Amino acid sequence: MTTQKMAIPSGATAGEGVAKFLRQYGCGPVEFTGADSALYERHLLFDNVVKLSAAGARERFEAFARSVRDILSQRWVLTEDTYQRENPKRIYYLSMEFLIGRSLANNVTNLLLDPLAKQAVKAQNLDWINLLEQEPDAGLGNGGLGRLAACFLDSMATMQLPAMGYGLRYEYGIFRQTIQDGWQHEQPDNWLRRPDPWEVARPQEKVEVKLHSSFEMHGGSLRVVPGKPSSLIGIPFDRPIVGYGGKTINTLRLWAAATPDYFDFQEFSRGDFVGALAEKLTAESLTRVLYPDDSTSMGQGLRFVQEYFLVACSLADLMRRFRRNNTDWNKLPEKVAIQLNDTHPTMAIPELMRILLDDAHLGWDQAWDITQRTVGYTNHTLLPEALERWPVTWFEMLLPRHVEIIYEINRRFLDTVRARFPGDEGRLERVNLIEEGAQRRVRMANLAIVGSHSTNGVAAIHSELLRTTTVKDLAEMYPERFNNKTNGVTPRRWLLLANPGLAQAITEAIGDGWITDLALLNKLKPLAGDSSFRNAFCKAKRESKAAFANWLETISGQTVDPDTIFDCQVKRIHEYKRQLLNALRIVVLYNRLRDNPKLEMTPRTFFFAGKAAPAYHSAKLIIKFINNLAGTIDGDPATRGRIKVVFLPEYCVTVAEQLIPASDVSNQISTAGYEASGTSNMKFMMNGALTLGTRDGATIEMAEEAGEENFFLFGLTADQVSGSRGWYNPHWHYENEPETHAALDMIAADFFSRNEPGAFAPLRDTLLTNGDHYMHLADLQAYLDADQRLVALYGNADAWARKAILNVASSGKFSSDRTIAEYAIGIWNAEPCPVE
Repeated sequence: MTTQKMAIPSGATAGEGVAKFLRQYGCGPVEFTGADSALYERHLLFDNVVKLSAAGARERFEAFARSVRDILSQRWVLTEDTYQRENPKRIYYLSMEFLIGRSLANNVTNLLLDPLAKQAVKAQNLDWINLLEQEPDAGLGNGGLGRLAACFLDSMATMQLPAMGYGLRYEYGIFRQTIQDGWQHEQPDNWLRRPDPWEVARPQEKVEVKLHSSFEMHGGSLRVVPGKPSSLIGIPFDRPIVGYGGKTINTLRLWAAATPDYFDFQEFSRGDFVGALAEKLTAESLTRVLYPDDSTSMGQGLRFVQEYFLVACSLADLMRRFRRNNTDWNKLPEKVAIQLNDTHPTMAIPELMRILLDDAHLGWDQAWDITQRTVGYTNHTLLPEALERWPVTWFEMLLPRHVEIIYEINRRFLDTVRARFPGDEGRLERVNLIEEGAQRRVRMANLAIVGSHSTNGVAAIHSELLRTTTVKDLAEMYPERFNNKTNGVTPRRWLLLANPGLAQAITEAIGDGWITDLALLNKLKPLAGDSSFRNAFCKAKRESKAAFANWLETISGQTVDPDTIFDCQVKRIHEYKRQLLNALRIVVLYNRLRDNPKLEMTPRTFFFAGKAAPAYHSAKLIIKFINNLAGTIDGDPATRGRIKVVFLPEYCVTVAEQLIPASDVSNQISTAGYEASGTSNMKFMMNGALTLGTRDGATIEMAEEAGEENFFLFGLTADQVSGSRGWYNPHWHYENEPETHAALDMIAADFFSRNEPGAFAPLRDTLLTNGDHYMHLADLQAYLDADQRLVALYGNADAWARKAILNVASSGKFSSDRTIAEYAIGIWNAEPCPVE
């Protein structure tokens, strides 16, 4: 529970303050706890049908969470009623991921119910931390894309914008990561094993999704039957999104796939039990997992249908909502803003065209104008492999009407290109929505750009590279559509809730206005020179480190020393994010200690965390190497207690909330020009960690805000990376840098894999034989030099604290509130709709 104090009017008792909150949320005289008729007691008894004394921790969590949901429910209904009555322009945010984490503590914080919750915990003698641990992280996302979407929902509700998120209700999430013998293993993340107290099923608002094919069992596996139409049913499940202060409670609507209420009775009667349920199995499998293994065509096909299912359900639903108050289709862009979170929901463009052409019976030009003015597209990557390209044959088999529409969009678009750039066949090929080849494919990013009125990147450098390199030809066609919206994170979860000690120190110094206006953190800059505030800051950091160490030992048995430097790199495992570069740094530092055991070196704990995609073998090998490196160092008496490596399995929002406030050093070391933005970099900065990083993504803008003198930047720039592609030779670094040479030779000699000869040979091949595509060796020495400067500063506690405070004070720009304000003005043309 946060330590934020809730003001109770002078002369009022705590009970009167609680009653005030209950009246605010329309709960009247109903008590939260303390009586047989109170919310908590009734849920505990009637939902579980057990004696109160027999209820376990999970039952108590569910009762507490449902009681909080009861409090917000009337306000939630009032929010939707207000939108129906006022008919404002509404924002619909479509995303395949929403990494929302746990909800109980966040909802209590945003509803300003801390006093009530504290009173209930005391009255019921509850263990609050244990209560929170009963809630699993919602398995609705994986990395930065999903966490950004969750932050955006928080900001839109806090800013009273009429908005709704649309996603899929994954039954098992992506996977639960375990580590066995150093290797990542994937287990089902059955986060919905127990009832989710936050979600509300709305079967009466189901949507039918039609496909041109059906499915049957053949040889124990599902097979597509082309030309035999079938239907899926989308069942919506709603979750409340509580804005800070509890004034607006928006909705995240998640779709679960089901099948029409029938099965093949004849097949079942003949004994083909599985075949009779083939379509039911297909439907339920559709929303079973996030990101099915795309190394197989079946996995890719499932992903394709997932994306269309999200789009078809969401557009049918929002159109239903639009038509309640509006009869003129031309008003759609004035009342609806559809934002595509990356290329995944791009099928919204041909689906919206289908609705306008076939259902509304509009002409092509009118439908196309409405579609473009309604849809906006956010690009999140510069990696070519991440710009989706779906086979035309899949469209023809499952969605033939959509491929007809895409072909017509493409024909008209290419005519426009020919008129503007006559004779430029190379440009025609590059901008074509259809990629020609052995298997023709639809270029979803090109379709998203052509079919929308706005394409935005998520950091200044990313937007520039997107415009000048990745989709240069399309940017030249539509320069007015391209813009930047640098990412941000919500300060409610990532500072107020995650770091109560620092939040309290800040509030005592400058007031609590920063919670909804993070730019006010700028007032902390003069306090970097104030010894009293520095002491408060350092105390909060030490408490966070101790709390993390205790938490880690409790959940895993691992022990770490909070008096060491906590040096962190936590993010999805990918070669361009260069966890391997960080590991090479540690190998060099380890070698220095082996060569000179008396070397002075500030004790450090290096934390890694993140998941590798199941089919991404190189990333999984990096995880294995990090774990073997950790074991080797732990087993060496010469380095024990001086450096330690910890890989934290099953990285999720909850782990981040524990680790980030405790961190001293944030590693943001992607190859320059590859990271779109990053958001963990912002969370670390906001919580007073110093950044050791490359000039990439939003880290560039963070350094601009705080001053590069308060960052530890190193390495090649994006221009230098692209400019050296033709001549870069990693062997030069191997032959001319002794520490690099020694580190790679240790890997080759199986020093870290003595019982697994040759296990890490592919890593050495990546770095030398195969050309070191992500330029690890080019940046290693500069990384070590920056690392040495950082450690030297850490020896001066006051100087370190000054820089850390200046980082916190300069993090105001990186609030998702600022980002959403820019979207609302620059893309959506949407305004707040206060709920009175």
